[in-house]
Amino acid sequence: MLRAISGLSPPVEIAVTRQDEALADEAVWLDMENPTEEERAQVERATLLRLPTQDEVSEVEASSRLIQDGEVLTLSTPMVSRGGTDGLITTPLGFVVCPKRLVTLRYAHSEAFDHFAGHWRRSSDCGGLRPFLGLLEAMVDRMADGLEHEGAVLEKPTGEVFSPGMASDTPRGRDRFLRATLTAVGRSGERISHLRDGLLGVLRIVRFVREAAAWTPEAEGKRLKTLEKDVLSLNDYESQLLGKVQFVLDATLGFINIEQNNSVKVLTIVSLVGIPPTLVAGIYGMNFKFMPELEWRLGYPYGLAVIVLSAVLPMLWFRRRGWL
Repeated sequence: MLRAISGLSPPVEIAVTRQDEALADEAVWLDMENPTEEERAQVERATLLRLPTQDEVSEVEASSRLIQDGEVLTLSTPMVSRGGTDGLITTPLGFVVCPKRLVTLRYAHSEAFDHFAGHWRRSSDCGGLRPFLGLLEAMVDRMADGLEHEGAVLEKPTGEVFSPGMASDTPRGRDRFLRATLTAVGRSGERISHLRDGLLGVLRIVRFVREAAAWTPEAEGKRLKTLEKDVLSLNDYESQLLGKVQFVLDATLGFINIEQNNSVKVLTIVSLVGIPPTLVAGIYGMNFKFMPELEWRLGYPYGLAVIVLSAVLPMLWFRRRGWL
């Protein structure tokens, strides 16, 4: 998909055709979502800009993500977008920024792009930098909302893991709860890691543009500085959330280990309690001809009493030691 937006005030979307020369004359922002080779070639001919390929946008080295060629900046970063009902994905996002024009190349749908496109207002002296900064701000706002959501999500398992009610639940109920907590916290940690990748990518871009774009107007330079502060504060909050994720995971795994130890302790006690009665039954179950107890009138009750006592006495000892 290729979307061209003019530099009028308010901006309007330009109908794109293969022969349309308005791309070169009027379009300030060219937004390409999953672009075809034909669309890439069309924009390159119209703007005389070299557009990076998807492989180039996906590079992870800083030298490949942040490139300056005169007044043209070619930038790339991971973009966070929704990937299913309860997940986030990161896909490559490319910017080609110059004083008069902005070209974006993305490979997934983005609510931040749609939101910004619907509210963008352009100053006549800002060229392609104004929509570029607006897009970065919209992306940061979306990621901030995502971090706030994850903070609220983590509040529930954090409180429930240490709630007194969990100790009074049945072992099966505690097992289901702990498993569900591990799943929920693990998914939250995964989403936070995606948001972290997006924030770090934006931070690198903002710092690079502040140093490289000497043609940046003073007002837009202040916006870049404010944006950098916002991203740094979100990075601190994200680190706090990741610490909480690790804390809740450690606590949950600790409770799971306690439950497993309790199960092993019960099995150990049962096996130890069963050894003495088995020994007594084994002795009196031997079929020797000369056994004094065979002639006893109370031999059978005596044998049963010894078996019961050999089972009860260890249990009383375990209970006194606090193991039961």
